[in-house]
Amino acid sequence: MRKSAEEARRTRERIVETAVHQASGLGLSGLTIGVLAETLEMSKAGVVGPFGSRAGLQLAALDRAVEMFTAAVVTPGRAGGAGLPCLHAVIDAWCAYLADCPFPNGCFVTAASCELDGRPGELRSRLYDTVTRWRSFLAEQITIAQAAGDLDPDLDPEDLVSLLTGLAMAANQEIQLLDDERAAPRARRLMRTALAAHRRPGPAPQEPAPAAEAPAGRE
Repeated sequence: MRKSAEEARRTRERIVETAVHQASGLGLSGLTIGVLAETLEMSKAGVVGPFGSRAGLQLAALDRAVEMFTAAVVTPGRAGGAGLPCLHAVIDAWCAYLADCPFPNGCFVTAASCELDGRPGELRSRLYDTVTRWRSFLAEQITIAQAAGDLDPDLDPEDLVSLLTGLAMAANQEIQLLDDERAAPRARRLMRTALAAHRRPGPAPQEPAPAAEAPAGRE
C-alpha cells in the first residue's frame, strides 16, 4: 500500500512539473490533456486522474508556479529579517529570479495575469488571491519599515508596492521580448532607488550590500 501511494505521488509530481513548464509557453488555457499525455507517454485518463479534471490540473500547475516563486523570492526575503532588510533581500531575489527564470516564458504569474485578467473563473480567482497575498506581503514589510523609522511614515505603502511591481513587470518584458541583458540590474537599481527616495529624514540605517548581479537569461 505504501509503495502504491508513493508511486501515485511521484506520478502526480511528474505530471505537475511537465504541466507547469508547458503552461509557461502555451498559457494555462493552452494546457491540454492530449499534449501532456503524449509528452509523458501516458494515457489521457492517467494524466487527468490525479486531478479530477483539466481545470484541476490547471490549478495544480498554477499552484506549483507560485510555490517556485515563493521559494525563490519570498523565503530569502523573510530570511533577511523584517521591514527594510526584508525589502532589500526581496528586491535582490526578485530581480535574480527574473534574470534567470525557471520558465521559458519568464515570470509565470505575470504571464498568467495577462492571460486571465479578462477571463472570470476559478483560475482567475486563484491568481487574484495569489497576487493579493504578494502585494499584502510587500505592503506589510513597508509598514514594518515605517514603524521602525526606516521609511517615511507619510508614504502610502500601496504606492511603493505598485512602483516595485511595475518595475518587475517591465523588466520581465524587457528580458523576454527585448532580450535586454541590462533589464534585471536596471530593475534592481531602480527598486533600491525607490526605497532610498522614501527614507525617513535623519541618519540612514546601514544598507546591506546588493547581491551579485546575474545576467539575464532563459532556459
